[in-house]
Amino acid sequence: MAETKITPENQKADIKTSLVQKGRKTPWHLQKMKDEGQKIVMVGTAYNDPLFSMFCEMAGVDVVRYTAPGENTEHRAQNLAWWTRDIRKMAPTVHLNAYIQTQRVADKYSALREAAIIQADGADSVNIMGITNETLKYLTDNHISVFGHVGVLSGWQTGKFGGYKKVGKTADDAMAIFRQAYEYQENGMCGMTIENTPREVTNAIAKKLRIPVIGIAAGGGEGDGSELVHFDIFGMMPPNKVGKHAKKYGELIKFCVGAYKAFADEVREGEYPEESMAFPMDEAERDKFMNDLEHFGSI
Repeated sequence: MAETKITPENQKADIKTSLVQKGRKTPWHLQKMKDEGQKIVMVGTAYNDPLFSMFCEMAGVDVVRYTAPGENTEHRAQNLAWWTRDIRKMAPTVHLNAYIQTQRVADKYSALREAAIIQADGADSVNIMGITNETLKYLTDNHISVFGHVGVLSGWQTGKFGGYKKVGKTADDAMAIFRQAYEYQENGMCGMTIENTPREVTNAIAKKLRIPVIGIAAGGGEGDGSELVHFDIFGMMPPNKVGKHAKKYGELIKFCVGAYKAFADEVREGEYPEESMAFPMDEAERDKFMNDLEHFGSI
């Protein structure tokens, strides 16, 4: 077999050893934003991720936190890897923060396996709600980027707090939240959201920690940035479920229903499609087709 000769031409081959695309917002970029005093913008897209993540990227949002769809929790866990790949195809540069279901991280070894798969498939960081310091340290020692969460926990874990309630209202409670956040930082966490805490607690913890702290329902200032879920941004929550922190920036349901209804009305009234939207046949071919159609079955 002939030996491959190295030349200046083949040395210029576009060989990529990293899966991270240029312009992608990694944890390093988020840390740089905090260090430079730039506010970080984060959106929770729930289960509508690929398209909404693309919209977020087009709008200049920095971080998208997401989970996978599924009939139940186990299905959501099973779907997270391929869902991550689908989102990344649509949004190549926004920071993707994947929420990993608790049953997939029952021990630190399972957590490493799951997190490594999700990050290899396109996530920039993972969020494990209520992660222990031992598991966190094991993950970060193995190069997993954990962008976690403090304050009130979201989801089924709110039962610990008696439901989705404000936390950190007393000095002792606020210090407990800070200690957890500090321990997370010291065990390698690259950033975190802080939820449903007083503004003084949010801003003080963000100022005290080296890593980014992004507030959600966490008072004015919101630390190093703010998160809203798209259900709030687009006014998709029932009136009795709208949180005090929520702000509506658009009415997606009204827009979509209006567009679908306008289309349906035009179809029923014969206004769509317009004649100019169609393309005609060649006249000779049309006449031949019509003649063949008229005599079909009579021969």
